[in-house]
Amino acid sequence: MPVVHSMTGFAALKGEADGYSWAWDLRSVNAKGLDIRLRVPDWIEGLEPTVRGALSKVLGRGSVNLNLRVNKVEEQGTLAVNEAQLQSAIAALVAVETMAMEQGVAFQPSRATDLMSVRGVLETAVVDAGQKELMQALMAQLPALISSFVEMRQTEGWALSGVLTDQLAQIETLTNSAADAAEKRREVAAQTLRGNLARVMENTEGADEARVAQELAMLAVKADVTEELDRLRAHISAARDLLTTEGPIGRKFDFLMQEFNREANTLCSKAQSVDLTRIGLDLKTVIDQMREQVQNVE
Repeated sequence: MPVVHSMTGFAALKGEADGYSWAWDLRSVNAKGLDIRLRVPDWIEGLEPTVRGALSKVLGRGSVNLNLRVNKVEEQGTLAVNEAQLQSAIAALVAVETMAMEQGVAFQPSRATDLMSVRGVLETAVVDAGQKELMQALMAQLPALISSFVEMRQTEGWALSGVLTDQLAQIETLTNSAADAAEKRREVAAQTLRGNLARVMENTEGADEARVAQELAMLAVKADVTEELDRLRAHISAARDLLTTEGPIGRKFDFLMQEFNREANTLCSKAQSVDLTRIGLDLKTVIDQMREQVQNVE
């Protein structure tokens, strides 16, 4: 059975290999379309388009943000002498000794350890991993990150689907109640129309009874809510079908909620009954709550 996906999700992973450590952070919220924003190191060639392509294949909607932080791991390496820096240190030392002698200042002989303590003379030789190896390590971990992210969106979607199913059941119950209230109102409305017609004919000489009856019949048709109730039932069926449809359904669901709201508004405007008005307002409340939930459907 197809699973409703939420647009809300989060996943994070860490890794370390070949002298580097990294941390992924992937999260999303609702949006009208698919908006992927990446913050990844620009010095890793080909990383951004590869990551963007992988996300685009599995996501349909949502504002998606992915951050990747890569750091070099401090490693112990072999000691090496920077000959150029050593020569510069020796030359500076000779110049200082010459100036001291010219000024008659006593100068203690320097030792090799003094030169080794000069910054840059003694270095740690570390072999860094190449971009290719780092890229391969990152791409090996990316599927696990995306899988965890999609799984969370599915989990959120299961919960969301349950909420929407319950709300559809409430709308169906209220629609049936509206049908009952409309049926009870029908006889009252008919009696009211007949009474109005009688009063009009009693107080109006020369009035065309057929014409008056026709006008009153038109008013009765305008107050009829049968079509609105039929459309509400059709929308309920369409919404349930969407919940079992494969792929992104959020846009279609959002449009359907607009249709739900339109029928509920018309029902209220035609109510002419306290009971039917109350049911119509309850319908609008549930539909509004459902529409808020639909905003998170992918």
